[in-house]
Amino acid sequence: MAEPIRDPTSRPVSHRGTIFRLIGVTVGMFAFGFLLVPLYDIICDVTGLNGKTGGPYAATGELVEDLDREVTVQFITNNNAGMPWEFRPMVRSVTVNPGKMTTAEFYVRNPVDRTIVAQAVPSVTPFHAAEYFHKTECFCFEQQQLVEGQDLMMPLRFVVDPAIPKNVTTLTLSYTLFDITRDAGSLAAN
Repeated sequence: MAEPIRDPTSRPVSHRGTIFRLIGVTVGMFAFGFLLVPLYDIICDVTGLNGKTGGPYAATGELVEDLDREVTVQFITNNNAGMPWEFRPMVRSVTVNPGKMTTAEFYVRNPVDRTIVAQAVPSVTPFHAAEYFHKTECFCFEQQQLVEGQDLMMPLRFVVDPAIPKNVTTLTLSYTLFDITRDAGSLAAN
């Protein structure tokens, strides 16, 4: 069998360009992954997607109760994966007049044999109506720490803004409870 004939003008194959391209793609993917959460938050803030609610509401003027309208506020609770707490609203829904301050309570219990720190993250639907749902007091503003077997009633005080669009008759407030024990411990150590 004869040996293949080599072209005397050909150069040895260099993989340097391919390596640099692969490194560039890897760095780009890492940067994209790192920036994904802040970009998502910015998009949600700008567009109102995901029904994110703000922090504590402070009325700039007196809200006047609209006795001619009613809005039903539904409450849904969820635990993030691995969160063992019992978590539920005491009532599934309330019907309110826009402009009226309303209180609802949520129950939590830690059934496991260790202390857990939790954070509730709220979301309101329909998304475009989230800006009209104002919380003046909420357990979601602070971390909740429960020891083994401890239970707690957590209040939510809110008002539905009278400026809410007329076609919105139902709001759904959903809370997801996250176990942040590890993160809370590292923050306390700093």
